[in-house]
Amino acid sequence: MRALARVTDALGARLTIRVLWQGEELDRLLDADHARLVEWTIRQLNAGGWTAVPEATFRSGSERGSIDVFACHPSADQLLVIEVKSVMPDVQSMLAGLDRKARLAPAIARDRGWRSGAVSRLLVLPDDRTARRRLLAFGSTFDLALPARTVEVRRWFAAPNRPIAGVLFVSDVPHQGARHRVSRRPAPATHATTLRI
Repeated sequence: MRALARVTDALGARLTIRVLWQGEELDRLLDADHARLVEWTIRQLNAGGWTAVPEATFRSGSERGSIDVFACHPSADQLLVIEVKSVMPDVQSMLAGLDRKARLAPAIARDRGWRSGAVSRLLVLPDDRTARRRLLAFGSTFDLALPARTVEVRRWFAAPNRPIAGVLFVSDVPHQGARHRVSRRPAPATHATTLRI
């Protein structure tokens, strides 16, 4: 790797490494896990009387982007901004992005014809050791920014009587990778790693 880095530096080039697993790209597997988490979240919201939109795009002045799941509960005057992650993200950038979207939520709701209301924020994660270990590592930060946890959040879905900010761990959505057996035999180089210069 050091030799490749020296070559690319000398050429003014950029080195990109693409990792394949069982013949599939890891980003595709992560996308599939993300889609399942989004689907699960929307089903839970629908069951609680919410109106939910996946991948809700917005443009407000110079700010634009999308919200993984944007929802409103008309009878409770509640708006909900949900960030869905199939792996535990970079904490600072994730919190900054979630805060920005929550700040813009009333305007985004009005653009969609929804009544503006109190804004809640949630981070949805798969319930695995890595995610929980990362949350514990930044426990003080999450306790301040997203203090509610799974049991409280699930109850709140059905009776959103106040704004909430929290983390919801989802344990009943299988991971794409969990269905594959990892072969102990070395895979051919073309199926394992692709190097681009």
